[in-house]
Amino acid sequence: MPPTPDHRFLRPADVVNAEIRSLWEQSDGRLTPDEEERYHGLLVEWAAAVRGGAVQAA
Repeated sequence: MPPTPDHRFLRPADVVNAEIRSLWEQSDGRLTPDEEERYHGLLVEWAAAVRGGAVQAA
């Protein structure tokens, strides 16, 4: 079972989203294998941040 992220240490979703956008802008729409790995990690981080924000709002 994957570890549960500690929501106290998550970056805000908008910060992660800005990094995702920057990655795509710098790559001209084509990610290298390293960039693709980074992108997938950022997606996971973004999703956790969004879920964490929903939990905090409740």
